Amino acid sequence: MTFKAEIPYGAYWSTPFAKWQGSLANLHSVEFAAHVAKAELKKRNIDPTIFDYGTLGITVPQAHSFYGLPWLTGMVGAAAAGGPTLSQACATSVRCLLAATQEIEADMASTALVMTCDRVSNGPHIIYPNPAAPGGSGKFENWTMDNFGCDPLGGHSMLQTAENVARKHQVTTAEQHEVVLRRTEQYRDALADDRAFQKRYMTLPFDVPSPNYKKTVGTLAGDEGIMLSTAEGLAKLRPVLPDGTLTYGGQTHPADGNAALILTTPEKARELSSNPAIRIRVHGFGLARVELAYMPEATIPAAKQALSLAGLSIDKMDAIKTHNPFVVNDIVFSRVMGADLHTMNNYGCSLIWGHPQGPTGLRSIIEIIEELALRGGGYGLFTGCAAGDTAMAAVISVEDSRH
Repeated sequence: MTFKAEIPYGAYWSTPFAKWQGSLANLHSVEFAAHVAKAELKKRNIDPTIFDYGTLGITVPQAHSFYGLPWLTGMVGAAAAGGPTLSQACATSVRCLLAATQEIEADMASTALVMTCDRVSNGPHIIYPNPAAPGGSGKFENWTMDNFGCDPLGGHSMLQTAENVARKHQVTTAEQHEVVLRRTEQYRDALADDRAFQKRYMTLPFDVPSPNYKKTVGTLAGDEGIMLSTAEGLAKLRPVLPDGTLTYGGQTHPADGNAALILTTPEKARELSSNPAIRIRVHGFGLARVELAYMPEATIPAAKQALSLAGLSIDKMDAIKTHNPFVVNDIVFSRVMGADLHTMNNYGCSLIWGHPQGPTGLRSIIEIIEELALRGGGYGLFTGCAAGDTAMAAVISVEDSRH
């Protein structure tokens, strides 16, 4: 099927992603997202008062994030725009896009700002009071680290889910490292010609603001803290878990950043587009959950559902991107779905540029749009796993009337 909502070409952006405890580690993620959105809307001559709806995706709480989307749109200058604040772990971006798509489909909104942001660095330390406990002491949680290491349903880490899938599908360390090198090569393509691909949607060099947003305290040439793998370097690594297969080279790293896009009616999309000849449409979404502790497999049924709703098959996809916290995700997806392992994730993926959780998927979708635009059009699929052995997927298309 084809939904009513469209994405105006060029009406989207992402910050560079900075490895945690890096240059963005002390910026409030919601305030930072508003700061970036104001600048990017001004750069595109888009009046923020056009928004009558918005979604905010965030997975790591920040001070006052209780006020969520209305706070963010108020800071941006879209005081009439309301909407939900959504958190679905690593699937948050697709959930935000789906919510905005549904709102426009139901004629409840005409122009939506889809914002995603997270600061995984300096995650909150939370106290859950328990007056009945000895001395009135409560339960303590390190929001980021405790949840990385333990799924409360099974007591296992996320890394263990990848090892379970690797064992089931007999994926070796050598095979994983081979794909890591390919993903590294693809990311290098985005850095070519002074980061020409990334500059299609990212303002570079990027000015890092002070926490009060009154001055610039530094600049980023691009993503910060990236470690580009080599065959020699990977050969020195050993599996993280005893009797395991995954090394540190075969998994992503936490990061900070934000990403956003505009979703609107076809008529408004042409008005807001930087190139009205290019049309970006939304065709399908998928949600799936698999067996406990087999998270990387969830990308497969989610993708199948999105493709089914779109009425398309995997061989019709001209660009495929995955959220791949573990390189095992891509290997197994390729085997089961019949996708070309070496042409998935052109120009980069979360395995390489990191994982700020909420914005991760949206940056991938933005990169799909630009990859398809360079091709002259086509269909694209994004799929990504999330905590709780779940995944979400989306199918979009780019049409260029000049081709």
